[in-house]
Amino acid sequence: MKISGIICEYNPFHNGHLYHIQKTRENGATHLVGVMSGNFVQRGDIAVLNKLERAKTAVNAGMDLIIELPVAYSLAPAELYARCAVFLLRSLGCVDELSFGSESGDLNALSAAVKATVTCAKLPKLQELLKNGISYPVALRSLVAEQFGETTAKVLDGPNNLLAIEYLKALIFLGAKMTPFTVARRTAMHDSLEQNSSSLASASFIRHCIEDGSDYEDFIPEQSLQTICNAARTGSLARLSNLERVLLYKLRMSTPEEIAQVPEVGQGLESRIYGAKNAGSLEELFCAIKTKRYPMARIRRILMNHLIGVTRQDIQNPPPYGRILAINERGCEILAAAKGKSTIPFATSLSKLADINDATKRCASLEARSSDIFGLASRSIFSADDDFRAKISVTKSEPSIDIP
Repeated sequence: MKISGIICEYNPFHNGHLYHIQKTRENGATHLVGVMSGNFVQRGDIAVLNKLERAKTAVNAGMDLIIELPVAYSLAPAELYARCAVFLLRSLGCVDELSFGSESGDLNALSAAVKATVTCAKLPKLQELLKNGISYPVALRSLVAEQFGETTAKVLDGPNNLLAIEYLKALIFLGAKMTPFTVARRTAMHDSLEQNSSSLASASFIRHCIEDGSDYEDFIPEQSLQTICNAARTGSLARLSNLERVLLYKLRMSTPEEIAQVPEVGQGLESRIYGAKNAGSLEELFCAIKTKRYPMARIRRILMNHLIGVTRQDIQNPPPYGRILAINERGCEILAAAKGKSTIPFATSLSKLADINDATKRCASLEARSSDIFGLASRSIFSADDDFRAKISVTKSEPSIDIP
């Protein structure tokens, strides 16, 4: 029995994800557990499909167990996002391997980049560059190129490489006994709006196709296609634009002091955000706040966290529980292997997890609130408190999807 962990968003699940699963199986994994972002994702956006549907699709496509990354950590910068996702995998106490995609596909190159970024992050010159208005990623890359050479710096140009570096750093920081394994990314770049082959495209490209009505069927498995089509038919495809008035209202009802408590707000950014409260659209709002130092993903995360009510205090500690979103028979075997080894509670019921202690109650309340807001982001408005009543997917049959 070899259990491999995958950190994912599956927004939506596509052929590149199938390829990753296949390669991880070929590397000897008999059981796969995923830590998946819920209804809000790391780039500061809302997921196109609700988390339970995405988790069910993933298990039907070859995963065995999907555990939710709570919203306070899924809407976090890459370092915290990666660290808390790895923490959940480590907390099971039985995961042997961490499998992740990268543009590099070379663990040695990624490890060298880890050393370079950790070293350069401590240099006084980094703070000087930041004070001059340069964004953290650009400033760090500049220092890595200066101190370690352009070959190492080029590794930082791939968005999946950047996440891979954070996963490796998290393994070291947490002392996690998981062997890293990377799969060279075959799809287009993470945020690319172009396809990479006849059957592979990025999730960003597919979301763009869903939005404007273009063809995308060749890039996703049948199960995922059916889920998206069903959501379109029932009016449950989510779009950030549908939250425009809610976001603008929240900002107009806020004070600078309240905004200052949101994660990633600092250096007076609360005043800049508050000053944009009279914006008449999301596009106008984003443009009013964005600068070279504050990239769009960070601004979106801040606004999403503020809307949900996530504060700096909420991310001071790692996730207090692991909520199961979907599972099959092999997933049950993973939980059996974790029995007596897990260091935090794992369960399917958000209500039961909320009742454990104050920390789980707060985490669960944020999760439920985020789902209530997600229910306003589609054409059909869904009822509140759905998260506490949700029934997870339990799959008994073996997956039968071939990879293109």
